[in-house]
Amino acid sequence: MESNAAATGLALTASGLVKRFGGRRVVDGIDLQVPTGAVYGVLGPNGAGKTTTLRMLLGIIEPDAGHRCLLGHDAPRDASDRVGYLPEERGLYPGMKAREAIAFMGALRGLDWATGRKRAGVMMERAGLGDSIDTKIRKLSKGMAQFVQLLGSVVHEPEFLVLDEPFSGLDPVNQERLEGLVMAERDRGATILFSTHVMAHAERLCDRLAIIAGGKRRFEGTVAEARGTLPMRAHYVPHHPGDGIAALLPPDAQRDRQGDGWTFSVPEEGVEQTLSRLIAGGFGIAGLSIERPGLHDAFVRIVGKAAAEGTPA
Repeated sequence: MESNAAATGLALTASGLVKRFGGRRVVDGIDLQVPTGAVYGVLGPNGAGKTTTLRMLLGIIEPDAGHRCLLGHDAPRDASDRVGYLPEERGLYPGMKAREAIAFMGALRGLDWATGRKRAGVMMERAGLGDSIDTKIRKLSKGMAQFVQLLGSVVHEPEFLVLDEPFSGLDPVNQERLEGLVMAERDRGATILFSTHVMAHAERLCDRLAIIAGGKRRFEGTVAEARGTLPMRAHYVPHHPGDGIAALLPPDAQRDRQGDGWTFSVPEEGVEQTLSRLIAGGFGIAGLSIERPGLHDAFVRIVGKAAAEGTPA
């Protein structure tokens, strides 16, 4: 059954998704709204329920409760030819050549073989992998084989692209290639949904994101909005260090390990009153910088330190 969700400017909607395994709620009432043409990240620590959520959104597994609509279809699998999917478990036929592997994946989504082979060659050349076009998968490095599978996920030019932990196991060169491909797909007009537990990729790529932990959605919004859940931090270095500085700083002020500066949260009224007190006290200002905490800091605050342990920045 096709719904009118596509007319709302949303490529994907989900409400109240629930999935139980062995009596445990792995996904517990998750809501998502992915705008058409956006790069949307699903962030969470390992075991948060990210992969199960993506599989329900695609119709690979059915939710125990809740509703989802993908590209206007209440049954997500009805839109499968318009979707590209890179699963968390990678797998290609090792005896296939790279170009044929990409064309084969396109054929599974309805792309004719000749067009798939032609596009595969162009895509590999563009990605700097032209020398490996006719190399068998078993002879490629793990990272290159993974990138070939990624190209196979987009060779049919999908409207909606789902990448489950796409950066996992990639070296820095292939991570950079992948980021470039994600942006190129967005510029082509595709909507991209990817899961990750690496904050740096989400911070660079996402237009919007959802943070989940323990099977629940804990935050939804832009990267800036996530970072805005924490106050800005100021780093102050006195011109004339001395006793009594701590009494003039906000209560959470902490001294640098080197002992020459202090870091503290910027008060709601701003930093001006604090600086005035320091100048009046004769300590002066040798250095001052103010910055917004990163996405990793916001993530830890949102999901809790225990849940965030082991999550790379």
